[in-house]
Amino acid sequence: MRKYSVIWLLGPAVGALLAACAQMPTETATTGRVGALAPPTAAPLPDTSGYELAPPRDPNGIGKYYLGRQIAHVMGHEGADWLERSDRSQEEGTDQLLKELKLKPTDVVADIGAGTGYFSFRMARLVPKGQVLAVDIQPEMIAELNANKAKNHLANVRPVLGTASNPNLPAGAVDLVLIVDAYHEFDYPREMGRAIRQALRPGTGRLALVEYRAEDPNVPIKRIHKMDVAQARKEMAAVGLEFAGTIETLPQQHLLLFRRP
Repeated sequence: MRKYSVIWLLGPAVGALLAACAQMPTETATTGRVGALAPPTAAPLPDTSGYELAPPRDPNGIGKYYLGRQIAHVMGHEGADWLERSDRSQEEGTDQLLKELKLKPTDVVADIGAGTGYFSFRMARLVPKGQVLAVDIQPEMIAELNANKAKNHLANVRPVLGTASNPNLPAGAVDLVLIVDAYHEFDYPREMGRAIRQALRPGTGRLALVEYRAEDPNVPIKRIHKMDVAQARKEMAAVGLEFAGTIETLPQQHLLLFRRP
């Protein structure tokens, strides 16, 4: 804290006080109030968030970086038809993906970035005594999910409107979180990662992260919409999720598994 030299006139003691005050450094008060203490000029704390704003290296990115990775622009609800394309199952091996998840009938599953519910409704049939929380941040997608829920007559699917930083999931109650080709578009991956960790059941809750393989130049997807294993592991470790393994049986994507300790 800063000190200010103040002379108290106390009769005979003034000489001794003046001598003592002469040994104190004299500073200029900036508050305009006698006797006020100005805060110290502290060095700024280092930024440990992992975020950085910089010109986009890729025009398909938003100019925001997380742990060195540029975040991609999100696909809007206008692309809903692409999610339901007829050749998706063959291109992505979606049936194989569902098999690899090893869901139990009683599982509570969260499908984050659910979109139209392509995976939500397929998983709902695999967890007849459980529940699927179909999370999206776009109200238009939530409307689509509700319409598809009525069409499919699957009462165990619950659409959930999340935000860019919070999927709005119940704490410690989710057995599996599935994110397919969406994580790399999260505006706030650190905050979302922490929220996902809190939603998973301690000790058993799993995150299944599906992303196009950045290591494979033959995967016909723009680089910014791919992720490599090392980057995914680094980002999940930063929010306290442990790496549980990689499954490479899908045609073009990594299936990366993490768990909450």
